[in-house]
Amino acid sequence: MERESLEMDVVFVGAGPANLSGALHLARLVREYNEAIANGTRAGESLGEIEIGVIEKGASVGAHILSGAVMDPRALAELMPDYAEQGAPIETPVLEDEFLYLTKKRAIKSPITPPPLKNHGYHIVSQNRLTAWLGEKCEEAGVNIFPEFPGAEMLYDRDDRVIGVRTGDKGIDREGRQKANYEPGVDLFAKVTVLGEGARGSLTKQLSQRLNLNDGREPQVYSLGVKELWELPDDRFALGRVTHTLGYPSDTKTYGGGWIYGMPNRVISIGYVTGLDYGDPLLDPHAEFQRFKMHPFIARLLNGGKMIRYGAKTIAAGGLHAMPQLYADGVLLTGDCAGFLNSQRLKGIHTAIKSGMLAAETIFAALLAGDYSAGQLSRYERLVSESWITPELRSVRNFHAGFKGGRWLGMANAGLQFLTG
Repeated sequence: MERESLEMDVVFVGAGPANLSGALHLARLVREYNEAIANGTRAGESLGEIEIGVIEKGASVGAHILSGAVMDPRALAELMPDYAEQGAPIETPVLEDEFLYLTKKRAIKSPITPPPLKNHGYHIVSQNRLTAWLGEKCEEAGVNIFPEFPGAEMLYDRDDRVIGVRTGDKGIDREGRQKANYEPGVDLFAKVTVLGEGARGSLTKQLSQRLNLNDGREPQVYSLGVKELWELPDDRFALGRVTHTLGYPSDTKTYGGGWIYGMPNRVISIGYVTGLDYGDPLLDPHAEFQRFKMHPFIARLLNGGKMIRYGAKTIAAGGLHAMPQLYADGVLLTGDCAGFLNSQRLKGIHTAIKSGMLAAETIFAALLAGDYSAGQLSRYERLVSESWITPELRSVRNFHAGFKGGRWLGMANAGLQFLTG
């Protein structure tokens, strides 16, 4: 089959916070280096024009990301110190935290908020708007954004080095037959391909199996977060309030918990996370969320409101020990597909952004060296281990595993982990 091909220097697969931050940071590193060569403040040869592309399966950047998350701004401030002045779509700062334990009928407010769930100084953001804004910044920096280009398979040379990615064919019916508007996918060749396609991404699974990136690592464990956005009829839930819940509807043996975030215009983000290592074969995470909404406290909150968006997301909760090897010949892994989530804090945007930046620094060094081998790209794992990501993830490395014995033992383990680091 004749396929169109396109030569790039670097291709980022997936337009999430990790890859967009990586593409933006790389474009700036290259521009600053070339300018330094041009004005004589640095010796060496210019890299010239480096073609950086980001492919995204959605119709636009952010189309597959549902709004409503609490973001630690640490990494965004490193990427762009003046992010607020540049118009980053911050919905509201976190103004109030509360932690509730739900019984079947009651909501008991804890007199103290567990330290990992304190969000003072953080921002409630619309991830949809944040990624769209990062996409705009990338385009301003000369990065090529290709929406509606899903990655379908990795491209390898005869020595199993990654040399790019093939995008999905278009015009295929549900039986896999070609329709009249059939278009074959495009082969995007690159010196380095960066996978940032989210948790349990199809290309990451293919790559990990072929190159044995999970050898010697703990098996990844997953949770499912089901989320909705509701527009309330009045100001019954305060702007900037962050509420986390434990207890109902999960039984004491099932890992689970809920959240409610107060956003502008009387909109709340509400959701429930269920660990997919549950023992009850009849349990349905989506049904658990519906039961959560029927709790008297939640039902009163939603009464008279209107559900305006909904979705669900897989969460890689295995932590540091379950992270795969982050590099191979010609390829790096960033964000959720590499397991950078802090499951105790329920936060991964900041670690995703930072992982993208460190990937960019690794690629920049590879471009200078003209070497895209696993040996050169192993620098990425070293940068990750030397950054603030690793101490943060190491301190919560056993958080999810601590709940294997049930809720109460898990809470005790979590407390001990927080105290001992």
